[in-house]
Amino acid sequence: MPFVVSSLWKSPEINSVSSKARSIPVFNPFDIYGRVFLLSWFGFFIAFWSWYAFPPLLTVTIRKDLNLTQNDIAHSNIISLVATLIVRLGAGTACDRYGPRWTFAIILLAGAIPTALAGTVTSIGGLIAVRFFIGILGGSFIPCQVWTTGFFDKNIVGTANSLAAGFGNAGSGVTYFVMPAIFDSLVHKRNLSESAAWRVSFVVPFVLITFTAVIMILACPDSPTGSWSSRSRDLQRHLDMRDTFFTTVGDRNGNGHAPSIDSGGMSNDTVKLNNSQHRTDNYGAQSHEDDLLAAASWELVEKPTYHGTIGAVLSLPTITVIIAYFCSFGTELAVSQVLGAYYHKQFPDLGQTGTGNWAAMFGLLNAVFRPAGGIISDVIYRYTGSLWAKKMMMHFLCIMTGVFILVVGLLDSKSLPVMMGLMTGLAFFEEAANGSCFSLVPHVHPTSNGLITGVTGAAGDLGGIIFLLIARFSGENYGRIFWLIGL
Repeated sequence: MPFVVSSLWKSPEINSVSSKARSIPVFNPFDIYGRVFLLSWFGFFIAFWSWYAFPPLLTVTIRKDLNLTQNDIAHSNIISLVATLIVRLGAGTACDRYGPRWTFAIILLAGAIPTALAGTVTSIGGLIAVRFFIGILGGSFIPCQVWTTGFFDKNIVGTANSLAAGFGNAGSGVTYFVMPAIFDSLVHKRNLSESAAWRVSFVVPFVLITFTAVIMILACPDSPTGSWSSRSRDLQRHLDMRDTFFTTVGDRNGNGHAPSIDSGGMSNDTVKLNNSQHRTDNYGAQSHEDDLLAAASWELVEKPTYHGTIGAVLSLPTITVIIAYFCSFGTELAVSQVLGAYYHKQFPDLGQTGTGNWAAMFGLLNAVFRPAGGIISDVIYRYTGSLWAKKMMMHFLCIMTGVFILVVGLLDSKSLPVMMGLMTGLAFFEEAANGSCFSLVPHVHPTSNGLITGVTGAAGDLGGIIFLLIARFSGENYGRIFWLIGL
């Protein structure tokens, strides 16, 4: 289906069996698909902001206030990823069992508490404890991806996932702009001491996280067919109605639409979503057999079992995306943690705010480059019909990521234009690789989508932890850190 600009705000065409959207109404929060998409990326965005709120202020202000050493900072950077790793491993299974919306909201609310307590830190022990529990927020990536996968059809799911993740990942860049700006405002306009200002600044992400979680609970359904617990029954009702229709009437009725479905016994969300299915035009009738196959093999997420979990996780397709994301997102996490300090060493005249602004660009480029990876993968898949094409795209991007990070580390440039050019190239290939990887994940084991999303996302955190361990034992030799990660 070719891209139409009006699809960015019009209510989408709906798959008549799965109730999934075949376009993304990015600018239409009044449509239920647009609203889910908005809260998916914004929830992850605000979580990422808080998760990475410490590094912009850690290099100078917090380090001086708490009398931290370089090793103390390295330890706190590593520990911030440990909780994320644990939560991501569990969040995938929780999404499959309880649904992504509630999993998402609970992660946000759980992470909001240590965010509010960040200002109480007075020692390295307190810093490590708070950063560990704030790391819970990094697990929000899993329900973000599972939620969008559940609402958008396979022709567009790679784009939906990469857009939501890309906009969300941009939070790591925004925090490098916003946290120093809030800090400077509190110091210069509110006349707070530097020690008080950095503590008060954490109130802002706390309020936004809590507000977002509440709206998520109140304004959105679990799945396109309503509540998570009834999704299988509702989908089966769709199939039964269409089987009866096609058998007794034929492929189309006089109005050119599949028959409406009686709402008896369905949840309110299901009834609302079924009303939108009159927008499906010719899709339902023309691809009836494809819809039935999709419903059987693609749409129904199974409750996790021990044997099913082991088989899915240890399969070759799963291991492939795990390794790819270990390398690509692991690189992003490690680079985002040390980039401000690296720039501060290379370009000391920029100061804390200046180096923070330049470091922010790496994360902000996620809003463009990560979606580009998913969109390109979807286009390739659309024209080739081959998952191998998607896989080759992912591998190419990962290899180029390694090449660029090697060059950055080996040159260790003190020229700002050269450094920014290299970091932009690194950002493109690394962030596009992330998007490409998660355009492939929904195809791996569709009936265990949350599980595969969880273990793949956790692999990215494991990569970040290992790469930050390299940083821990390399001190302030950031060029060495980069080329070792590139190897």
